[in-house]
Amino acid sequence: MDVDGTQGLSEAEAADRLTRHGPNRLTERPGKPAWQRFAAQLGQPLVLVLLAAGVITAALGETVDASVIFGVVLVNALIGYWQEAKAEGALAALARSVTTPVIVRRDGHRRQLDASKLVPGDIVMLAAGDRIPADLRLLQQHELHTDDSMLTGESQPINKHIQALPADTVLAERTNMAWAGSTVVMGQGCGLVVATGDATETGRIAGLIAAAPDLVTPLTRKMARFSSWLLWAITALAGLTFAVGLARGETGFDMFMAAVALAVGAIPEGLPAAVTVTLAIGVARMARRRAIIRHLPAVETLGSTTVICSDKTGTLTENAMTVRVLWCGGKGYALSGQGYAPTGDIRHDEMPAAMTGAIRECLITGALCNDASLRQEHGRWLITGDPTEAALLVAARKGGEDEHALRLAHPRRNELPFDASRQYMATANGGDTECVLHVKGALEKLLPRCVDQLATDGSSRQPLDTAAVERAAQAYAEQGMRLLLIARRALATADELSDASVAGLTLVGLVGMIDPPRKAVIGAIRNCHSAGIRVKMITGDHAVTALAIARQIGIDAGRALTGRELAVLDDAALAEAAHATDVFARVEPEQKLRLVRALQDRGEVVAMTGDGVNDGPALKQADIGVAMGLAGTEVAKEAAAMVLTDDNFASIEAAVEEGRGVWDNLVKFITWTLPTNFGEGLVIVVAILFGATLPITPLQILWINMTTAVLLGLPLAFEPIERGIMRRPPRRLDQPVLDAALIRRIVLVSLLLLTGAFGLFLYELEQGHTLAEARTVAVNVFVMVEAAYLFNCRSLTQGFWKQGLFSNPWIWAGIGTMVALQMALTYLPFMNALFQTAPIGMEEWLKILAIAIVSSLLIGLEKAITTRKP
Repeated sequence: MDVDGTQGLSEAEAADRLTRHGPNRLTERPGKPAWQRFAAQLGQPLVLVLLAAGVITAALGETVDASVIFGVVLVNALIGYWQEAKAEGALAALARSVTTPVIVRRDGHRRQLDASKLVPGDIVMLAAGDRIPADLRLLQQHELHTDDSMLTGESQPINKHIQALPADTVLAERTNMAWAGSTVVMGQGCGLVVATGDATETGRIAGLIAAAPDLVTPLTRKMARFSSWLLWAITALAGLTFAVGLARGETGFDMFMAAVALAVGAIPEGLPAAVTVTLAIGVARMARRRAIIRHLPAVETLGSTTVICSDKTGTLTENAMTVRVLWCGGKGYALSGQGYAPTGDIRHDEMPAAMTGAIRECLITGALCNDASLRQEHGRWLITGDPTEAALLVAARKGGEDEHALRLAHPRRNELPFDASRQYMATANGGDTECVLHVKGALEKLLPRCVDQLATDGSSRQPLDTAAVERAAQAYAEQGMRLLLIARRALATADELSDASVAGLTLVGLVGMIDPPRKAVIGAIRNCHSAGIRVKMITGDHAVTALAIARQIGIDAGRALTGRELAVLDDAALAEAAHATDVFARVEPEQKLRLVRALQDRGEVVAMTGDGVNDGPALKQADIGVAMGLAGTEVAKEAAAMVLTDDNFASIEAAVEEGRGVWDNLVKFITWTLPTNFGEGLVIVVAILFGATLPITPLQILWINMTTAVLLGLPLAFEPIERGIMRRPPRRLDQPVLDAALIRRIVLVSLLLLTGAFGLFLYELEQGHTLAEARTVAVNVFVMVEAAYLFNCRSLTQGFWKQGLFSNPWIWAGIGTMVALQMALTYLPFMNALFQTAPIGMEEWLKILAIAIVSSLLIGLEKAITTRKP
């Protein structure tokens, strides 16, 4: 790139490049306009049938019927519009991540400008705390460490350098680059802008997010197929009814109104509202269990999940480096506790260890040769500085050593800061005449500089047992731990400190640390396995660390596939690898996306968890993306369908349970509502076939459908989760909404409604009652049988009493309100005039209740027979 590193670009050249390359911001894609989202609700097949019926009914002068039909359509459309997923905000969040003031070198001078004005070729200055504004090739650096976890998944700050690297180096290992959106943890440097805006790695991920389709959920797919099936069945039946009526000599007007009545009766108008309310209740329940749902259909998707692909850092683990083991004086010690809270103890052979001798000296050296700090704010322990150093401070506190007191008692006189080339840090602490050199760093660098080791008592030294040290180090490394060697020696003076001073060391001990698994994760993964859900780890971290964590939390993985290995696989081989392998390490954003797609191509319903920008594309592609609410980036949250407020994988298990409960309640509602619609349709068809008067009018049908759907059907959405729901396998994608047993039950209830309503209607006419009175009886038969059937639908396989008579008080409230409305429909004059009903006597009510009770008993008997275990 044609630029002088000491002068930077000229203002004229920068302006020209800004014109050519555009501003340093990501392109924002517009979301779907509001009118399109509303129009989409009116384009659903069943709604189109209702609209057509309403238009023709209005043209025929039946304004009341048409108005009610249009009102039903409008209410359903408004509910669906509210349900529509929010426009994608991931790209806007990415854009916000790179809009920040920056210091650049132009025309030989430093100046501050907005990051959006950066162009390729600019020289950018970096310091601790800065957010990196563009992709930079580093030119200079001094102890520069950046947090790249948002892009790479690497749990530790990355030590940067300026040396050239091979062209095929994977993203996570391009340590001579600084990436847009990441932050500088410590040190300083400068870099050459090589990419801005959409051309950056962050911009490339934005493109992947935008390209990922808005996948339909299993629920929306099944409901679409279910609606299409209903549409064809209703249309065919209405057409047949119209033709039969004409053949019998009926007028076209009468037959059309009968066909409208049939269509209105058979279409479950309350279904969209019931689906929305059931999902919304699931959302509320999940929120109480620390899972926030951003898109309503995602609630049910969780119940269908067959594979959970989880990021490691911050999701399965604490995202807090923690010292787990110490090896001092030839003995191993285990440390308990999680994260940065200094609670826990230190044990040797399962017994509390005395904090004396070599172990105490090891803790002291780790705390003194250290630049981090630890503090408590609002009940949470927070760190400043490198997480590895913070972990040493926490370990010291568990051993009773406070770093503040140690630093006062042993003030620092000089230091050699950590450097990538030397891979260790050294400090001289003590008085003017007597100092101790404290050293910590990589074992391979420091072990050759040790001449002896501290004995267990902490005061004497013994010959260095190199083989024992290496055996201990190997054992800890195989557990995925990061190792530090702690050493020291006496100094005559602290005035001069150099690499040559770091020699003749006494080995004090080894420290093994790891980002530990969350406490609840092991049990959550076990429960997922028992529910038939596979858990896979997809991380940007190292393979050894990933495997070690996987085995600790119950993911039985023989090996980990790395991103480099995945890159050479074609789609078929990748699909096989995605199915057979449970741990993937050093994975890049496109590879996470490919893995999710490969699993979906095999018919899996995939939940993907993550917290970084690098997780965004896969979160959006997955059937349900799950972002972390505490540690997650805004990009991850906007791309996901669900956000965990406690960043705990265990909350996903609870959400899966709720998702399965939501599906159960939806099926209960459909099983309850369809007999009403089919029964109404059958009543119309039978009346036409036998040339009888319609027992119920289209307006009465709408009254039954809308009032019962709200007051009787919707309370099923509040049904508590049935016991044993997490011991079932996930539902198969090809499994229909209703199985054969439920279809038989729906047919039985429909026939009972037909027999009861039509039979009593004809009987009332024979007894000399008016048409309005007979129709009022038929309407009440439908409502009371539905109320009785409602109890049978509280559990589709067991007696309703096993759910507890009062475990769902909404059932009783709905029935009580429905009865009051039926009294109004039957006895209030203005309701009689509007709905063509009439008051009926006590004898008619007794007949209605008898039909309802007999119907409920027959349904209960059928359920007991069909669900009896062989």
